[in-house]
Amino acid sequence: MSNTLYIDGQWVAALDGGTRTITCPADGSEVAVVAEATRKDTERAIGAARAAADEQRWASVPAPERGAFLLRVAAELRERAEDFARAESLDTGKRIDESRQDMSDIADCFEYFGRIAAVDAGRVVDAGDADVLSRIVHEPVGVCGLITPWNYPLLQAAWKIAPALAAGNTFVLKPAELTPHTAILMMRVLEDLGLPAGVANLVLGAGGEVGAPLSSDPRVDLVSFTGGLVTGRAIAAEAAATVKKVALELGGKNPNVVFADADYDAALDNALNAAFVHSGQVCSAGARLVIEESIAERFVSDLVRRAEGIRLGGPFDDAAETGALISEAHREKVHAYVERAREQGARVRCGGRSAEGPSADGHLELGEGIFYLPTVIDRCTREMDCVHDEAFGPVVTVETFCTEDEAVAIANDTVYGLAGAVWSQDAGRTQRVAGRLRHGTVWINDFHPYLPQAEWGGMKQSGVGRELGLHGLGEYQETKHIYQNTRPAVTGWFAEH
Repeated sequence: MSNTLYIDGQWVAALDGGTRTITCPADGSEVAVVAEATRKDTERAIGAARAAADEQRWASVPAPERGAFLLRVAAELRERAEDFARAESLDTGKRIDESRQDMSDIADCFEYFGRIAAVDAGRVVDAGDADVLSRIVHEPVGVCGLITPWNYPLLQAAWKIAPALAAGNTFVLKPAELTPHTAILMMRVLEDLGLPAGVANLVLGAGGEVGAPLSSDPRVDLVSFTGGLVTGRAIAAEAAATVKKVALELGGKNPNVVFADADYDAALDNALNAAFVHSGQVCSAGARLVIEESIAERFVSDLVRRAEGIRLGGPFDDAAETGALISEAHREKVHAYVERAREQGARVRCGGRSAEGPSADGHLELGEGIFYLPTVIDRCTREMDCVHDEAFGPVVTVETFCTEDEAVAIANDTVYGLAGAVWSQDAGRTQRVAGRLRHGTVWINDFHPYLPQAEWGGMKQSGVGRELGLHGLGEYQETKHIYQNTRPAVTGWFAEH
């Protein structure tokens, strides 16, 4: 029996004894066996979180003390960063250097919300009457269902856990079934630091079985989901029946707009980072290169040359620059996307197939893992599926423009609106374009950085709500108006007969 579910302060096995074997996608090696929960396990976790919320086991703790707790979590994460990074890399196949950076960013996130937990104590409203005290206060939402993806397992969880705890909520966390281990380690940290039983709960397993109750159960007050658009729509529909709060981050088809006057070397280097970091398995990946026609031929040729030289390898391969895809099913999806682009007339300039041969350090045969070559698809038009669909792999499409207006029109021609970038040395142009892009984050002469104090989230079908920043904390709060008449009196509205 695998006691890897954390419910009401106890490590337990799934009620039916179910388990799942987690394997490393870089070489297929077994990582561990974990519990595979069922709907009943999730319902039990929801019950524990509901009881803890109703008894105010965490909400009754003063906000400055909740903030201090988060700061202790951050310190513990920094102390154990290597253990966390190793667990993340084994689950996901990503390079250990990337996982180490993730752990630093996660600690930063907990520190940020730890510092602001007690910043906004509400406000006094002038009621126009000296005998009335009128206050606006912020209270925890209650029970939060947190559903997180496999590409950045702990980072995405931290973006939810930290503000949820800062606001005084309880929660049930359901990580992606393929990448559970950093969530398990996080629960152990919260337990070791003395978080009251029932405040934090963890269930592992497939979304359709384990995650579904978090959207439909009336005892859950908020559901926050990061993942695919189709699942996000289903969660929103389920949540509507109980009118619970919903926060959704549903990915993007993110344009990287490069004008001819951009710093060429910086734009080229960042176009590679935008598309191929973590093998493109990034919701904000710059998967659409939108480039001014006058430099397109040279720029794309250089991009192809650089992409062909990217070194693939396992998580602990010091010579590798990027790693494996998460699963064979996902690789098949990525390849189908590339083949559909070919069929519709686009030109695959490099990649477009599974990787074979030795890894960067020669210690791994790439064919034994789930690797896909960095792929550049040229001659794309706005009518093609590859321009609008999210590959979520190491694939970048290329579109060209001639005018600023055309660049903006191309960049905004997507149902998504998560992130984008504009490259130019004309400061006025970059500000104009950034202002016109319908994307939640816009980088100017950069790609990918984020700040825990800056809100993150999408427009259009990239989702609703925001994570990080003050608004990220606000997602986990309810706002209440308390009106107190200090000199109550008879109104006389209705006559006494």
